[in-house]
Amino acid sequence: MKNSQRLFEPNTRPFVFFLIVFAVATLVLKNYYLAAAEGVVILGLIIYSVITRSRRRKALLAYIESVTYDAETAKNNTLLNFPLPIVVFRLDDSRIIWGNEMFFSISGLSGSRTDISLAELIPEFSGKWLMEGKTKSPDLFELKDRKYQICGNIVRSGAGDGNDRHFMAIAYWIDVTEYENIRDEHELSKPVAAILTIDNYEELMKNQPERVRNDLRDAVGDKLDQWGADTNGIIIRYDRDRYLFLFEERYMQGILDKKCDILSEVHQVVSPSGIHATLSIGIGRNGENLSEALQFASLAVEMALSRGGDQAVIKNKFSFDFIGGKSGEVESSNKVRSRVMANALESLIKDASRVLVMGHKFSDMDSIGGAVGVCSLARKNGKSALIVADVEKSSAKPLIKLLSESPEYREAFISAREAIMIADGKTLLVVVDTNRPEQVEDLRLLQSCNHVAVIDHHRRAATYIDRADLSFIEPYASSVCELMTEILEMCSDEPKLLRCEAEAILAGIVLDTKSFTMRTGDRTFDAAAYLRRAGADTVAVKKLMQNGMEQTVAKYRILQRARLYRSITAIAVPETPQSRIVAAQAADELLNVAGVDASMVMYPTEDGGVFVSARSIGEVNVQLIMEKLGGGGNRAAAAAQINGLTLEQAVQKLYAAIDEYIDS
Repeated sequence: MKNSQRLFEPNTRPFVFFLIVFAVATLVLKNYYLAAAEGVVILGLIIYSVITRSRRRKALLAYIESVTYDAETAKNNTLLNFPLPIVVFRLDDSRIIWGNEMFFSISGLSGSRTDISLAELIPEFSGKWLMEGKTKSPDLFELKDRKYQICGNIVRSGAGDGNDRHFMAIAYWIDVTEYENIRDEHELSKPVAAILTIDNYEELMKNQPERVRNDLRDAVGDKLDQWGADTNGIIIRYDRDRYLFLFEERYMQGILDKKCDILSEVHQVVSPSGIHATLSIGIGRNGENLSEALQFASLAVEMALSRGGDQAVIKNKFSFDFIGGKSGEVESSNKVRSRVMANALESLIKDASRVLVMGHKFSDMDSIGGAVGVCSLARKNGKSALIVADVEKSSAKPLIKLLSESPEYREAFISAREAIMIADGKTLLVVVDTNRPEQVEDLRLLQSCNHVAVIDHHRRAATYIDRADLSFIEPYASSVCELMTEILEMCSDEPKLLRCEAEAILAGIVLDTKSFTMRTGDRTFDAAAYLRRAGADTVAVKKLMQNGMEQTVAKYRILQRARLYRSITAIAVPETPQSRIVAAQAADELLNVAGVDASMVMYPTEDGGVFVSARSIGEVNVQLIMEKLGGGGNRAAAAAQINGLTLEQAVQKLYAAIDEYIDS
């Protein structure tokens, strides 16, 4: 207040001070008349200043009171007549304290109702965002079929003292209904692209006359037209076995609700030779434009085919979703792709400065056998390949020991650290028996190599090595050793396999096929015959599979804990850590029980996690079950590592995954 007064009042003190100085000087000079006159002037000036200051103070106070009153009146009128709904409420219980007329109008409450909570109007309402320091609600709130964005701030109540004061909030309600409707319509009208391909087209049309082929194509086309009729979309056949389907996002939920029933509808198309048609669908959604949606669809359909076909894969910007995939993979009799991959792999090897081969963690005979096949191919092209493996944690120690006795493999096995140190810009890394980066022997090595080739027989997962120069993934194959055998066969100049190499590759096939009883096709026996001709001794391979007495006893202890679940699944849950080899063998053994289509062994690991090994012999696709637990594999053999759960919690999660699979 004093500062304000100084701004509006003249300051006479300097003038009075100088006049007093002159009066004293005059008095010292003994000019008494002049000094008296100056004293009178000084006294008059002081009296005048006091009077004018009093008048000005009264005028200033009256002015300030007038301005304050006008400001308060303006503030009150602003709150009352603000063009947006305003409500003041308590933060602790969201009880309404005051609201303007517009708020009571949109809420339907009487203007006198201040005894109601906002949570009673809007059950999902919360003022938590205000307490977090935000001035805008992160979510929209719906009231009487209108959508509102709420903005506000916190104020402290003047009622009470100290801790008795309450925090209040002032909230401004902004009606965004029209904007949200427009945005929703924009989202619903986004283009969705789908690419559909007949998986087994060659087998379906094989040895059929042209008239029958046309009838089969028309039958599939009619099924697709009926499926897409309710979407107002367009279905066009652009290749002999491929179709393009364009529709809007608003129809996507209906397709999901029916779980892409077109997959089962197409099964009803049967050739005269008794082959049922199967379909793979890749759907691209949430792209910025049609071009991006088509790109997503292309990636999705390739994912569906690499997972064995007869399923739908949905791709958006961030993830893959899977529908179907319960049927078995169809073995192709055509080896053209194997020949193309053999030539491509040879070319990559020739251009590389060195070749490294890496499988999955806890390598098995299929992984090591596949690596041996790459080593043989590299040697044929004048390169010496090295196998990256943790020998101590490998389940293929007998095989590694056998190979190490050969001069060619005496120093072939190296650690991941050694591999990283010797890798350069032209090093070729061949990944075998897995296509998931998190499952490789060492992720750092994968990330450090510029040139990568992937050879695998597992269905492609949502996370896969997507920057490979070569990707040969065939889910129909029994093992990666089968694929490597075909590659070796298809080389322009077949490499001469060492006896130990042939036995190593055959051991991988025998392991994954359970001695040719599972996932075994014509091409599997062709590969085994080729390896036998190359010198593989089946008796020696059998000895590699033998267990010690301790492992055998441990396996049967696990079997004693097995129980049936949902009539077709045998589950054993030992409460102590187990050897992965023994657990897998126990799961295999459980498949010998009559009526059991799938088996699982779940046990705690030494690092505090839970591991589950799954096997199947019937219609159950254990890969789909394990994927729900964060794992993967193929139709007949899969596994998962579960972290952050107790053994009991993991068992319940496994039960839920089995229930979802069976009931879907």
